[in-house]
Amino acid sequence: MVSFVVDAFEPAFMQRALVGSLIAVVATSLVGTWVVLRGLAFIGDALAHGIIPGISLAVLWGFSPIVGAFVSALVMSWLVSVVSNRTVVRDDTAIGLLFVGMLSLGIVIVSRAQSFSAEAASLLFGDVLGVTLADIRSQLVATLVVLAGGAVLYRPFLALTFNRAKAQTLGMRPQLAQGALLTLLALSIVASFQAIGTLLVFGLLVGPPATASLLVHRVPAIMITSMAFGALAVVAGLLTSFHYSTAGGATIAVFSVLEFFLVVTGHEIRSALRRPISPTPTG
Repeated sequence: MVSFVVDAFEPAFMQRALVGSLIAVVATSLVGTWVVLRGLAFIGDALAHGIIPGISLAVLWGFSPIVGAFVSALVMSWLVSVVSNRTVVRDDTAIGLLFVGMLSLGIVIVSRAQSFSAEAASLLFGDVLGVTLADIRSQLVATLVVLAGGAVLYRPFLALTFNRAKAQTLGMRPQLAQGALLTLLALSIVASFQAIGTLLVFGLLVGPPATASLLVHRVPAIMITSMAFGALAVVAGLLTSFHYSTAGGATIAVFSVLEFFLVVTGHEIRSALRRPISPTPTG
């Protein structure tokens, strides 16, 4: 068993994959906790897809995909706010329209490139085994910003999550807090897409925090427990990928979702065992 683990993480590229993925777990757990508690999973998924046009343009025009992804996510967040605040359209409708529009735009851009198929596949599905030291440095910067922003805005986010009306009366300006949360969400996605891809980042963004919320209830505890579940999914996914030649990012995402259903199943079994047995009626 020891050699099973040691052999997998002996190559330098596997070590970089592990470090990059763990950094992604930190960023997605910090923001994903608020996403799960506030029921923003749909917008998280939409933003994960909404960065595709920015990444595609960055690759085609030769500038940093991280810059392209972040700008694209900010544009989408701003458009969601504008549509939901200035029209009678519901938030989920606005998000759905922009989700389809941004994803379609990204596909159109990709389709215009003749030699973009391999690069596009890497961006969409991730290339966790191709993470470089430069990628890790960029992830660290983005994650530190997410950590600092989350710490500074913890009280406004908490009030916004559990009592929006009270947050308004306390002068915390919920709309600004919402915008800041969407910005940190965009940044956490940007910090993760290089490792596990834009289409799979949603697994880490929602899976570990949702699993943690089943076991603990205080926000800091959910964040820390989420990081533990995310790290477990990363290690299990990379080990499976190395030994059985599966796609690294997708395997990590599968394990992050599998953890949730294992915990749910454990809860159901425990509840069934604790349920009192009804006495059998006698004739």
